[in-house]
Amino acid sequence: MQSRNLLMLGVALFLGFVAVYVLNSYFNARQQQQEQVARQAMMARIVVASQDVAFGSPLNGQNVRLANWPADSVPAGAFTSLDTATRNRAALRPIVTGEPILTSKVSGSDNRATIAANLPAGKLAFAVPLNDQTGVGGFVRPGDSVDVLITRQLPGSGMTSDKITDVLLQAVRVIGVDQVADESKTQPVVSKTATLEVDAVGAQKLALATQMGTISLALRNVADQSHPAPVTVSPRDLTAGRVMLAEARPGPSSPPARPRSPMRSVRPQMPRFSSPAMMIVRGVKPMEYEVQHGY
Repeated sequence: MQSRNLLMLGVALFLGFVAVYVLNSYFNARQQQQEQVARQAMMARIVVASQDVAFGSPLNGQNVRLANWPADSVPAGAFTSLDTATRNRAALRPIVTGEPILTSKVSGSDNRATIAANLPAGKLAFAVPLNDQTGVGGFVRPGDSVDVLITRQLPGSGMTSDKITDVLLQAVRVIGVDQVADESKTQPVVSKTATLEVDAVGAQKLALATQMGTISLALRNVADQSHPAPVTVSPRDLTAGRVMLAEARPGPSSPPARPRSPMRSVRPQMPRFSSPAMMIVRGVKPMEYEVQHGY
């Protein structure tokens, strides 16, 4: 009885090994068949997303796969091995289904999806303060393009109403809002900070501008890369026409000096009566007399 059980166990193990071998042979044969089809059709095998991959999501066997791709149009930085593409890597930006996995879209082997890893060479990330007004009502989101404006006191003026607005930077890419860097997050949210992608001089301008005045963002079309000549806007530009204030008159303590007119003879006039009067004509000469009231 014991020998029979051992025999059945041996047969089961043998059949298991045979099944594993058959399955491995089948999958290897299918893989070789796909590679042969790719070679025959001048296709290459690269790693693509099998489903949408959000920013910061790790790459694994569930969200990436190998796919045939025209050999003469393989994008630079494409992965040709699933093991290399999924080795401690995370998405640096959203990746859609069927999109090739490129080295520029994923982190290194440290599995860290950071803003710094997503910056091009020579670019810096600089955060500016925002509120519901300066941040376009919360419609500024990661991936947008904005112009940066500064409103400050007119240099050399002591009046608080003398302010000007200048265009500080144009067509600047927003790489993060608060702690959100996912470009797929498009719902408007009133935020406290926006992180902008600028060069070294742009970062210096922003650092100085945040100390001198109020920073505002103006949302523009991402495809619009025009750079019109910026102009300075002052309070006089807010009216339809030119408004001139009257010149202030000097006070009583300093009367204006008026030029004296040359002296001329003035014929004295007879005083006019304030009481009733009557006229008497004697010959051709009229005479006017005051009528006295009787009491």
